[in-house]
Amino acid sequence: MATWNMMSLQDPNSPFADNLNAFHNMTMILLIMIISSTLMIMINMIKNKFTNRFLLKNHSIEIIWTITPMIMLMTIAVPSMKTLYFIDEMWNPFFTIKSIGHQWYWSYEYPDFNNIEFSSYMISEMENMNMFRLLDVDNRMIAPFKIPIRLITTSTDVIHSWTISSMGMKLDATPGRINQMTMYSSRPGLFYGQCSEICGANHSFMPIVLESTSIKNFKNWLNSF
Repeated sequence: MATWNMMSLQDPNSPFADNLNAFHNMTMILLIMIISSTLMIMINMIKNKFTNRFLLKNHSIEIIWTITPMIMLMTIAVPSMKTLYFIDEMWNPFFTIKSIGHQWYWSYEYPDFNNIEFSSYMISEMENMNMFRLLDVDNRMIAPFKIPIRLITTSTDVIHSWTISSMGMKLDATPGRINQMTMYSSRPGLFYGQCSEICGANHSFMPIVLESTSIKNFKNWLNSF
C-alpha cells in the first residue's frame, strides 16, 4: 500500500500492474532523454556566440525533427495499446464476484457460492495500532490468489470507481450498467484501495480492502456462512 513518504509506485500484485509499471518506466526513460537533449541544445545555443546569417533552411534537419518524434510516439503507442487490450481481455474466470457501490460503502456478492452477500463499511475508530486509519473495513473482500476471477461492478445511486492501485485495477461502478474486469492476484496479502470517482460528501470514506488468500482458507471462509 502507499505510505506518506513513498516516492515510487506501489509494488505490483498482478500481471496488469506489472505491465503498467513497465510502461511507466519506459515512458519515463524516453521523457528523460527528450528533456536532457532539449536542455543540452538550449544550453549550447545560449553559450554559442556565433550565428550563421546565411542559414535559411535545412531539409536534413527538418526531416530529422519530423521523423524522430514520430518514432518516439510509435514507441509509446504500441506498448500502450498492448497493455490496454491486455487489461481489457477477459480470461477464463473460475467464479464471479459482484461489487456494488453505495453512498458511501461497498457491498459484495458471490453468486456462484449460495449467493453470499455482505456490506463493507469503513471502520471509523482504530481498535488497535495495527489498523490503517480511513483504510480498514469491517468486512474484507476475500479472494484466492493465482486464480483468475471475474469482477463485475455496478452502483445503486451515483458513479463510483472500484480501484486498487497495486492490482492495476480501476473499474467504474455506474448506475444501471455492469462493467467487468479480470482480477488476478499474484501473491497473498492485504491490498488497499479507495473509491476513485467523486461521489458526494463522504467520497473519501469508502475504502476497499482485498484479502488475497489460499484456496484452503478461501474454502474455510465460504463454509463459515
